[in-house]
Amino acid sequence: MVLITAHLIRKRAEHNDGEIYSLEEVALHQQNLERIELIENLCKSLRILYLQNNLIPKIENLSKLKKLEYLNLALNNIEKVENLEGCESLKKLDLTVNFIGDLFSIESLGNVHFLEELYLTGNPCTEYPGYREFVIATLPQLKVKIDFLFLHVKLLDGVEITKSERIVALQNLERIRPVIEEKQREHGLKRNSEKVEAVRRKERFAKANTDSSYTTMGLEEYWSEKVPYTPESRIETHEYMQQKEKSRQETKNSRIEPRVITKYFAEDGRPYNINTAKIEFNLKEDILDDHDVYILDVAVYKHMDTALIKCDIQVNYVRVTLKRKVFQLALPDEVRADASHVKRSLTTGHLLITMPKASREIRISANNEHKSSHEKTNKTNHIFVQDFNKPNATFSELSGNNSSKCKKSLLHIKKQSTTPRMYNEYIEDCSDVPPLI
Repeated sequence: MVLITAHLIRKRAEHNDGEIYSLEEVALHQQNLERIELIENLCKSLRILYLQNNLIPKIENLSKLKKLEYLNLALNNIEKVENLEGCESLKKLDLTVNFIGDLFSIESLGNVHFLEELYLTGNPCTEYPGYREFVIATLPQLKVKIDFLFLHVKLLDGVEITKSERIVALQNLERIRPVIEEKQREHGLKRNSEKVEAVRRKERFAKANTDSSYTTMGLEEYWSEKVPYTPESRIETHEYMQQKEKSRQETKNSRIEPRVITKYFAEDGRPYNINTAKIEFNLKEDILDDHDVYILDVAVYKHMDTALIKCDIQVNYVRVTLKRKVFQLALPDEVRADASHVKRSLTTGHLLITMPKASREIRISANNEHKSSHEKTNKTNHIFVQDFNKPNATFSELSGNNSSKCKKSLLHIKKQSTTPRMYNEYIEDCSDVPPLI
């Protein structure tokens, strides 16, 4: 059972910024509503109300809508016109294709003085002899009147009401009333039989659902039976459609595979290599501006919008997201994320990601064979230059290989400092200056 709630009204009030208290027009059609409620308390300023194509069996809870001018209740299960006396400003009432058989119930609209248009097309009462004359005579406000030379045409079922037609209706009212009473009595008996048949049919349907011997073909025959168009048949059809929709959704959900949660890292924090996008890539090492760098070429789809691509470069991995498809690659060495950059080719659409390595190696150019005059004269520095000239020497190799040489050179320097200096024979020492130690 679908009910009218504040959330539903606010959802249908988007044109009014979701405000309910100042709402003047709201459309609640095709919501499978089964009762009118809550509207008169939340939307007291309502002028236009659309409730067509629902399952509403009764007009109720609208008496507080003093400003209501147009009420549309077409295609519902209403059998009687009632509870509209409080709608003082009502000008147009649409009750097309309902089940109104009580034609005398429209007499309750006699106090709705501003009513100008009434639509009862498609109701059982329209088949009664003298239906139109009775409505015109009962509702005097549905007439042609001249006011300040402006002609206001009042309508019944979309047809103009002429002056002569009103005069004839008033003359024939006493003759028409007994005929309508008889037709209403026949309609009441017919409705009682329809209700009994609907109860039997509902019991048979419940048995068909619980009895295993009732085959699918039997159910199809049951639903292919021709039944009269009644409020009960509308509700039955609605329940059947709801059941079919529910079974369809269950079948659809059962076919949907459970969504796999992608794990990006192992338990020890090591990043995984992931390629859910199934794209090609190429990772290579290169030297750029005397720096060792990783260059990653990701074959992104050529016509994919750049706004759908996200690139995340971290110290030990790089992740590219292509419209919720993930490509992640663990890097062999750590890189400098802050110095990395990404470019996209305008021709192929590929991503070119350049990532400098974090651990730089000390390199000397291979063609640098020139030595400074200081290196030629200083034998101690010459020990280290021999190792620095190696093209692929690292800092660890230099420090490991030359540790012993460094010690020897320091000892050699110490010995030289302790040996007595050779004095030039042409230089005379000054007795006032102490000797250097």
